[in-house]
Amino acid sequence: MNLLERFNQKKIAELMEGKQPIPDFSPGDTLSVHVTLSEGGRVRIQRFEGICIARRNRGLHSSFVVRRVVGSVSIKRNFPLYSHVIESIQVLRRGVVRRAKLYYLEGLSGKSSRIKERRRPIVSPSSSKNR
Repeated sequence: MNLLERFNQKKIAELMEGKQPIPDFSPGDTLSVHVTLSEGGRVRIQRFEGICIARRNRGLHSSFVVRRVVGSVSIKRNFPLYSHVIESIQVLRRGVVRRAKLYYLEGLSGKSSRIKERRRPIVSPSSSKNR
C-alpha cells in the first residue's frame, strides 16, 4: 500500500469515527439517506428517500446518486459517501437490475419506472432439519 492509499484509509477512518457503518447497497436499491442541514442557527436532520441510480467507488472520493420522484418531477442528488453531512444510510428495498448505471429511469415515469424487488429465500429452522 503506497503513501496515498494509507492517507485515504486514515481519512476514511477519521470521517467514519462515531458514525453508523455504511451498509452494502448497489444501484436499484431504495435508500433513505439522513442528511444534516443547518438553517440559520438550528441544525436538523432531513430524510432523502429514493432509488440509487449510480454508485462510484473511488476510495475516499466515492459517491452515489439518489433519484426521488415528487409528484411528476424527479429530483437527483449526488452524495459523497464519506461526508460529514450524511448522518446515516438505510437500505429499504433491494432491487433486481442488470446494469451499473440506471440513468435510463430519467425518461420513464409511473409504472414503467418501477424496479422489481429482490427477495431473499425464507429458510425455516424445521425445514433445514429434514434435509
